[in-house]
Amino acid sequence: MKNRKKSLSLTWIGMLTALSVVGAAIKIPAIIGSVALDAFPALLASALLGGAAGPVVAGVGHLMSALLGGMPLGPLHGLIAVEMAFLAFVFSILYRSGKRWQAGALFVLGNTFAAPLPFLFLMSKAFYLSIVPSLFIGSVLNTFVAFIVIPRLARIMEPMLSKASTNE
Repeated sequence: MKNRKKSLSLTWIGMLTALSVVGAAIKIPAIIGSVALDAFPALLASALLGGAAGPVVAGVGHLMSALLGGMPLGPLHGLIAVEMAFLAFVFSILYRSGKRWQAGALFVLGNTFAAPLPFLFLMSKAFYLSIVPSLFIGSVLNTFVAFIVIPRLARIMEPMLSKASTNE
């Protein structure tokens, strides 16, 4: 049934969003801002579910990470959530088309250097330069964890989603 497959997908999105909130509580020491393990569930959703799943988990996950960290950048976290959603969307396109390492590299580079670019102009060069090393470490860790978990989770999810499709 189509409805069963949709409800399974929504269930996975909910669980991965909850995992993103848990990851948001695991902070990586940063000079400025909050860097956490909140992105890897979004990468899981992007790779395994595709479509809007990854961006939804990425945006909500970042906002929860910021909230748990005391919202150090205030309303600018809305901009960061949109950037994270975009990076998850691009990751999904590349990963699901078989370009897995390119997807990971683009996520790391995009999250490390491109996503904080607005802050170069909104805040200062010093802020940008101080956040880049922490973002790099966080991006690499999130991507590494995702690449370890994706194949294992795919083995669990595939039978459920295919069974839901065959029951139509």
